[in-house]
Amino acid sequence: MSRTVEMTILSAENLQMNRKSIRGSTFVTVQSDASSEASAATKVDSEGGSYPSWNEKVVMDVPLHARFITVEVKCKTSSSSSVSNSVGVARIPVSDLIGRYMPLNQLHYLSYRLWDGKVNRNGVINISVRVIVAEHSMSFSAVTGVPVPGNPSTGVVTGIPAVWLNYQTNL
Repeated sequence: MSRTVEMTILSAENLQMNRKSIRGSTFVTVQSDASSEASAATKVDSEGGSYPSWNEKVVMDVPLHARFITVEVKCKTSSSSSVSNSVGVARIPVSDLIGRYMPLNQLHYLSYRLWDGKVNRNGVINISVRVIVAEHSMSFSAVTGVPVPGNPSTGVVTGIPAVWLNYQTNL
């Protein structure tokens, strides 16, 4: 069982390597803590420097038992295009995406602090997230109605709504 998370990696701010501004060649990897199969990466931004911009959508199936989604900004080294260094990591709690106050199927814009390997602050990552809910899971096909005389094609649904009111009486 999993849920589909659509995450757009927008941009990052104030990225540094060894206390110096980054010149370019940054990209982002996204991975769930519950499954290595739930991972993705953006293309390389070679022009953004310390303020890269990707604006790239990543769609992942995140297992229901996942607790975090790890977003890591990496920088390719100048000596080799296959070697990359970690610039900063943000661990996003899944509860931030699917919590009591976060409606499903709505787009949310979020920013998270990035932390480098020495546990120092190293910039901010800006993302947008939407948890996709399948259309069939939101339908109410099991509702039946009572036939209305004179109109055989429609019916009236009867029932008592399940609404709980919390109030106090002043005596």
